[in-house]
Amino acid sequence: MSGPPLPPPDPRVSRRRFLGGAGSGFATMALASMLDAQGLLGPRAHAADGFVDPLAPRAPHFTPAAKHCIFLFMFGGPSQMDLFDYKPELQKRDGVRINAERRRNEVREAQLLASRRSFRRWGETGQWCSDALPSLGPHMDKLAVIKSLYTDSFAHGSAVLQMNGGQPFTGHPALGTWATYGLGSENENLPAFVVMHDPRGGPISGASNWSSGYMPAAYQGTLFRASGDPLLYLSPEPTRSGRAGTTAEMQRRQIDALQRFNEAHAADRVGHDELAARIAAYELAFQMQVSAPEALDLSTEDEATRAMYCVDAPPGEHRLSVGPAPFGQQCLIARRLIERGTRFVQIYHGGGHQQQTWDAHYGVEENLSIHGPEVDRPIAALLTDLERRGLLDETLVIWGGEFGRMPVSQLKGEFQEESPGGRDHNPKGFTMWLAGAGVKPGSYGETDEIGEEAAVNRHHIRDFHATVLHLMGLDHLRLSYLYGGLDRRLTGPQEAHVIQGVVA
Repeated sequence: MSGPPLPPPDPRVSRRRFLGGAGSGFATMALASMLDAQGLLGPRAHAADGFVDPLAPRAPHFTPAAKHCIFLFMFGGPSQMDLFDYKPELQKRDGVRINAERRRNEVREAQLLASRRSFRRWGETGQWCSDALPSLGPHMDKLAVIKSLYTDSFAHGSAVLQMNGGQPFTGHPALGTWATYGLGSENENLPAFVVMHDPRGGPISGASNWSSGYMPAAYQGTLFRASGDPLLYLSPEPTRSGRAGTTAEMQRRQIDALQRFNEAHAADRVGHDELAARIAAYELAFQMQVSAPEALDLSTEDEATRAMYCVDAPPGEHRLSVGPAPFGQQCLIARRLIERGTRFVQIYHGGGHQQQTWDAHYGVEENLSIHGPEVDRPIAALLTDLERRGLLDETLVIWGGEFGRMPVSQLKGEFQEESPGGRDHNPKGFTMWLAGAGVKPGSYGETDEIGEEAAVNRHHIRDFHATVLHLMGLDHLRLSYLYGGLDRRLTGPQEAHVIQGVVA
């Protein structure tokens, strides 16, 4: 449907401006032609008017197994030696005093703290899993458990940023942003990168963890609310006070008119990527009014599926527990989103402070009793559901936090209360796991005999990022973005390597 005419062009065009504009136009068309020939422009991209849809589907660097990714982020730092990294020597030496590095180069005497959890081996891979996650145990043969990761920061804020964006400070694109930038979106009616919070709060350092950084805003994560309607204002303006509301047809005309003005504005401002992002955002917002409510409507799922995900489960018995329902609902929404083409979904579990997160300073046993039951059945349900629907073969599932925990008891006097059963932060050796497309199940790498530091097949978190990109068909060396005169990469300027031991 046609809209209002565009304003007439300015007749006062100098020769310099004409030649500059013509050159830019020819360059844009040439670039679009080359990109299209390489399969980097999808059917939604067009450059005749200077606008290229930043979310148009793009060909991967090589044929990937994973088309989508779901990142289950356990904010606060889960305790690896109480979940997956069983340490017989730690169990034997419970209570022995050793010198431990509390913070970088700050060594103090502390007491070894053995796990109070029961462990057993599961499946053909014989991987360890504790009774803190009993429903996940039967799925261990699907998991590649990496036990030898390390990162740079002892602090939550910078460590979360590094886990998400590759660097321990703000201003860098998130992992989901890089995946979206590299591959585009398969559904123009839903966000390509979705983030969901724990109802108790979001991660420290906030929106920087799903920011597009120095990339166009079109690649940033879309935050869904943790309670109530995940997205506000999806419905058109209602009728009130005798005045008719906005119909879909009226909205379509408004958006079309707005897009024409925006494209005309963008055509005269080559290089202003935020304009293309704004154009795409308006169109996405309009399309989401129809597509998002359907994708988020869990009432259409059968009772067996809802029960499996614990969608209607009551709150937990502990005063700080929200029960498995919130995380289960988010896992089910994640499955529905990737089923409809969303590229990357990140779910944060644990919000607020201390025992509301996986930050077990005040007691690891209490911490596990709160959070283990909240995630155990929903994660098992997600893996089961993806597999039975044929989606696990094309979906990469990631589990982990920003770092792990220490094998010694929390030193007294560091917090307002004494917490001899707690564990402090540990970036020197921690565990994460991968499941799904292109992943080789089994245990990979080792920490030392007490679980304090990565010792065998050590890998910095940048290697983990290179591996995730590889599993999604992206070469971490080729996936770059020119900013500030440098070709920026998720893995940074340092050398990084794909962890071949977990790639099938």
